[in-house]
Amino acid sequence: MAAWVQAGYQEYTKRLPVELKIELVETPLAQRRKGEAPDRAIQLEGKALLKALTKNDHVVALAVDGKAWNTEQLAQNLRDWQNDGNNISFLIGGPDGLDTACLARANQQWSLSAMTLPHPLVRIMLAEQLYRAWSINAGHPYHR
Repeated sequence: MAAWVQAGYQEYTKRLPVELKIELVETPLAQRRKGEAPDRAIQLEGKALLKALTKNDHVVALAVDGKAWNTEQLAQNLRDWQNDGNNISFLIGGPDGLDTACLARANQQWSLSAMTLPHPLVRIMLAEQLYRAWSINAGHPYHR
């Protein structure tokens, strides 16, 4: 990832408390072949994502067709997830989206936007929104 992506992502993750530690697990993109439909690549990427999960993970798939949450709804979800005590895994698909197996495994599907967003930007937006949700729950003044 470009330096600005790393800097943006790290800016928000370093602000989070230890009980809300984020671990980034990157899986490689599958090779796209000229003239070939993206189905094979999506499926290979999906297998790699699913392999990175544990059976007890609460999985949130980031998908355009997912449910749109406002910040307060995300804060409530974050409270619920923390109370459940399981790891939360957010799945961000490759350039062609998530495999149907990933969507089926997801406990929730969340849409950050109806627009298609660049994946590096999604990484930063996700970290910032988690920090913002935490700040609401903690009574921190960041969210105004």
